[in-house]
Amino acid sequence: MKIVELCGKGHCPVVKLDGERVEIGEKGNLCVLTAKEWEVLKQKVLSGEI
Repeated sequence: MKIVELCGKGHCPVVKLDGERVEIGEKGNLCVLTAKEWEVLKQKVLSGEI
């Protein structure tokens, strides 16, 4: 599992990448994506669409 802190200070949401599951957020405010959904989101962000 790879965990990325969004602010790097330990007090903000994280992205957890675990094979076929990606979690974005924090306890009580969590979004769960499949690996395919994550790739679509990533491409849209990188292309400037969102």
